[in-house]
Amino acid sequence: MVTAFAALTGCVPGRIHDELKAKYTDCTTENAKLKTDNSLLTTDKNECEEDAKKAKKITNELVRDTTIMGNSLRKITNNYDQLNKTYDLLLAKNKELLDDNERDTKTLTGQLFTSQKDLQDKEDKLKKLEKELDDKKVNLDKMQGDLVEQQKKLDQLQSILDKKDSTVNALKRTVTDALTGFNNNGLTVEMRNGKVYVSMDESLLFASGSTKIDAKGAEAIKKLAKVLEENTDINVMVEGHTDDVPMRGSGDIKDNWDLSVMRASTVTKLLVSSAKVEPLRITASGHGEFMPLATGKTPEARKKNRRTEIILTPKLDELFRVIENN
Repeated sequence: MVTAFAALTGCVPGRIHDELKAKYTDCTTENAKLKTDNSLLTTDKNECEEDAKKAKKITNELVRDTTIMGNSLRKITNNYDQLNKTYDLLLAKNKELLDDNERDTKTLTGQLFTSQKDLQDKEDKLKKLEKELDDKKVNLDKMQGDLVEQQKKLDQLQSILDKKDSTVNALKRTVTDALTGFNNNGLTVEMRNGKVYVSMDESLLFASGSTKIDAKGAEAIKKLAKVLEENTDINVMVEGHTDDVPMRGSGDIKDNWDLSVMRASTVTKLLVSSAKVEPLRITASGHGEFMPLATGKTPEARKKNRRTEIILTPKLDELFRVIENN
């Protein structure tokens, strides 16, 4: 190029030569500068390419991260939507539960009120029962006290009755011993209902239709009067009895009733006159044919019914006093 320039200069005038030379210098300088700029640009280009690679790498990473974040965002969005749906469901369920709870609360409140009322009623009944129980306990204590007192009185009565039975038994033995000789002669002595019954057949005391006592019968009456004289706590009932054959007599005796009463009166008078027996202790009565021992119409039955019974009863004044005091 220099050779060419020299050759060129050899053919051109000096001014042009100088101009060309100046331009050449300028071109050389410009070329050197361009080279320098090119070198710098190459360096810059390399740095830019390196930066571009880094940027691309970063871009790729950002794209990847963006993709991942997008996926995550979509998942999060989907989850958020699901959460919203779940939240709405929970709100609806919560409202339903609140409504149910409100209804249940009202129901439970009603049941609680009813239960409280029932409980109060039961408590009132329990208090009433407790009061009744206390009253019954007081009554029971009183009844137990009364029962103790009654038992004492019963024991006292039983003692009196035992004493009375003992007295009746002793009386029966005494009467039996006193009338031993008459036991097989129409006279019997037995104990019935706490009393001693001395029964004498008509054949021992009276002739048929008569009110006059025979000697044998009078002897038995007098012996019995002595027993009564020695046992002053004995009451006496004299009962006259006949059979059912109507009376045919005349005078004072009109019928069997008259006969039974008069015979009882005759025996009573003999008891009083034969010993010291207070008349107040003796009662005479006649029953005619109306209290038979035998109901048959045979001679044997009628003979059994024609009798005089002397009923001996221990005085029960002590027993009556206990009963009256109760």
